[in-house]
Amino acid sequence: MKTVQNMAGIQFDFGSGRADPGTFPTKKLQEAAVKVIAEEAEELTKYPGDLGHLGMRQAMARREEERENVSVNPDHLLLTNGSMQAVTLSAEALQDMPGDTVILEEFNYPGTLSAYRSLQLEMVGIKLDEGGMRLDHMEDELKRLDKAKKRPKFIYAISTYQNPTGFNMPKSRRLEMIELARRYDIPIVEDNCYADVHYEGEIEPAIYALDDDPNHIYLCSLSKILGPGLRLGYLIARPPMLDKILARRHDNGSNYLAAAITAEFYKDGIWDHASFTNPVLKIKRDLTLKGLSNELSDICVWSNPVGGLFVWVRIPDDVDRKKLSEIASEKGVHYLPGIAFHYENKNVPYLRLAFGHLEDHTIEEGIPVLAQCIRESRTSNEPKDFDSLFIS
Repeated sequence: MKTVQNMAGIQFDFGSGRADPGTFPTKKLQEAAVKVIAEEAEELTKYPGDLGHLGMRQAMARREEERENVSVNPDHLLLTNGSMQAVTLSAEALQDMPGDTVILEEFNYPGTLSAYRSLQLEMVGIKLDEGGMRLDHMEDELKRLDKAKKRPKFIYAISTYQNPTGFNMPKSRRLEMIELARRYDIPIVEDNCYADVHYEGEIEPAIYALDDDPNHIYLCSLSKILGPGLRLGYLIARPPMLDKILARRHDNGSNYLAAAITAEFYKDGIWDHASFTNPVLKIKRDLTLKGLSNELSDICVWSNPVGGLFVWVRIPDDVDRKKLSEIASEKGVHYLPGIAFHYENKNVPYLRLAFGHLEDHTIEEGIPVLAQCIRESRTSNEPKDFDSLFIS
């Protein structure tokens, strides 16, 4: 059973995965809104159409071309009401019937898991290491499914700064996964919604930029770099796959006003906002890692993400997770437990800490309180008996 924390009285909210409200470009978006309403008032009285605002599609196509060094046709880019609509539309387009199989990371975004459960997809979780999905395990599962005549309808992958782990798949493994998917004739649905949030090291190319498979679907979002309240996401797909997706869209298009304002905002510089925001987020990442090192290095292990908004923490097996949730709620600490991310709802000994939206002092003050909660929830005082983030 999933443990749910009481949300009242939260002082240290490590649960919500979003960017720093202090970096939200209020003034520039206000200026863009005034201009858009003056110039596009007539268009706002119409339905936006299935693909969405042309200027925004052109801006996002340019964004992907500059980041990934690939040509993107704006007419192959579909604006959605957040990336979750893109997740659902792509799954519906690839699914034939309830009970169809999808391959995905063992730990995954709860919204995606919920959507796939609602569609009655059978999920097969692939074990992870620091490089993302373990392809040896994926191949074993593909062989098993092929023998059972249950070829998966698609592979869903968050290859860049994966949620919840923060892992980043290297280019070599991305190429291997593409080859494995081709061998079994399985399309890849790539969710790249965290790619803008990069702190250090080499930027790995999206799978979309490495794969010319016409059935590949690419998903992205502006929620993590601007704000989830905009509800702006998009997907890229080539016909006829795009046509299959559009056939399942029934809402007459995404928010035209939000798209028009954001397109105007991005007109002068696609990367200006990310260049401003990421150094701020990096400080928060560093404070989170420093706090964990100071407070929990004797009993916990955690990820060290080079991008994204999350740190994945392995806690001792002897932590009473129900008691931890209760103590944390009493002390005003909110986090998301490992069970929320497991494709089979297993109550695994992990926590996900989101740091992007928190003030620096809140992180510095909150990590010691969380550490105290973890220690008080243990049934022993023994040091950790594991050094790996992964449970074998």
